[in-house]
Amino acid sequence: MSDADAQRREIAEYWERAAPGWGTSRATFQAGAEPVSQWLVEAVDPQPGLRILELAAGPGDTGLLAAELLAPHGTLILSDVSEGMLEIARARAKELGVSNVEFRQIDAEWIDLPTANVDGVLCRWGYMLMADPVTALRETRRVLKPGGTVAFAVWAAPEDNVWASVPNAELVRMGAMEPPDPGRPGMFAWSDPAVIADALEEAGFVLAQIDQVDLTWRFPSLDDWWDAQLDLSVRLREAVTALTPAQRDELRDAIDEKLAAFVSDEGGVALPARTHVAAASA
Repeated sequence: MSDADAQRREIAEYWERAAPGWGTSRATFQAGAEPVSQWLVEAVDPQPGLRILELAAGPGDTGLLAAELLAPHGTLILSDVSEGMLEIARARAKELGVSNVEFRQIDAEWIDLPTANVDGVLCRWGYMLMADPVTALRETRRVLKPGGTVAFAVWAAPEDNVWASVPNAELVRMGAMEPPDPGRPGMFAWSDPAVIADALEEAGFVLAQIDQVDLTWRFPSLDDWWDAQLDLSVRLREAVTALTPAQRDELRDAIDEKLAAFVSDEGGVALPARTHVAAASA
């Protein structure tokens, strides 16, 4: 098995393990992520009768916003590599009463759709986590109709996203987690906008824009934020589980100190986040 194949298998297995936690914290996560979903949907401009594909959809919150705008005769193809994630998305669609959705288990590097089949593609925080994102973008371009739009988000720099980078950095400091390999997929692998532009050009897209969206994650307390982090990140949860009780206390003390500036006098937490958003034409 090649290194890339091993990465693909590892990534697929990771997201299957992650699905239950995402189901638990989906609403909390989407409350902060809503501005990104709105930007992406506006960029692909869903109109009644069109056909939109969402890749790496997770719980499907972004695509389901588009689905409502495609009705009555348009279709959203909501896809993810994880069947567990698709189950969450199916439940969410049923809860919202959205019926113009096809749910498909799809690896974005081999999209099981005909060429020039969809009018737009959405992907929120997916490409930077793929084993071969340029291949995924080429596949995205293949299934898009000429002139169709891909709109996606990837995380900005670690220092702009302390809500995620601080826990990992402290675990690395403690020797409880390996530092990220810059040559492998990861949350911040596309934090440089030049990487985004180069990948789009290599895949044959015409870049329309790269922008940034600032978010705020709000929680009643740091404990509530920490619980959500453990739900959403398998890597974090497994690293913390392997610590001794004393090490867990040390970790939380260090994290709480680093994030103290974002805690109000009443204990509420407002953690800043920043993401790149991009749109390009096939």
